[in-house]
Amino acid sequence: MGISFTVLSSGSTGNATVIRNEDTTLMIDAGLSAKRIEELLQERDLSGADLDGILVTHEHSDHIKGLGAMARKYNLPVYANEKTWAAMAKSIGAIEEMNRMMLETGATMELGSLQVESFGISHDAAEPVGYNFYDGPEKLSVATDLGYVSDKVKQAISKADVLVLEANHDVEMLRMGRYPWNIKRRILSDIGHLSNEMAGAILSELLDGNTKRTYLAHLSRDHNMMELAKLTVRGAMEDRGCFYKDSEFRLCDTYYDRPTPWDKVSEP
Repeated sequence: MGISFTVLSSGSTGNATVIRNEDTTLMIDAGLSAKRIEELLQERDLSGADLDGILVTHEHSDHIKGLGAMARKYNLPVYANEKTWAAMAKSIGAIEEMNRMMLETGATMELGSLQVESFGISHDAAEPVGYNFYDGPEKLSVATDLGYVSDKVKQAISKADVLVLEANHDVEMLRMGRYPWNIKRRILSDIGHLSNEMAGAILSELLDGNTKRTYLAHLSRDHNMMELAKLTVRGAMEDRGCFYKDSEFRLCDTYYDRPTPWDKVSEP
């Protein structure tokens, strides 16, 4: 079967992604209400009862809003590093001790036949992480909420068959937008969010024939649009000498209000 996934929701209003293989189904983050998460799961023929656990990237509300409710309702293990557990404790409520699972940054864990690896990222949270998923030769990488992409992150997500990567904002739209300057400065900082241009710059370094698709994720509803994001990302790649055909590599959409279709990592 290999790895399949669907991005249930992506953006500042809430984030959740489901990854599964033949024997394991995991969710990354639960940043919407439990009711809304269950509705999105149903759109992909799943329910909370199908989940084997929830992985947490960091403690911001758009990543943990429904975490406590989902974990309690379905008796789910929750995986996070120690600092994230401490930072989100008051927000998520009581979690059974047997379901409080530690996955330290940089560690690898076998969950069923899925291998899960966490890696540190730069964001204004206690100890934020991205995740790699392996099943045999297949690799799926998920990296959002990035102020910038360090050499260690580049190494972690390199050679992914499929990549979910942040393209949060268009810089000029953000600068001209309605947000107060202190929030704009935070978003633009090294502990904020990745712009379209920076996402393209990173992809131009990573694209080596292995990565077949990249899903542009965590788009701002106020300061970005999917078509603009794809145009800017592709332009930034071409400016750096990285040209490709759609048959070789594709940029794919994510949505804040509906899930992406199921995607099999092994598909060309």
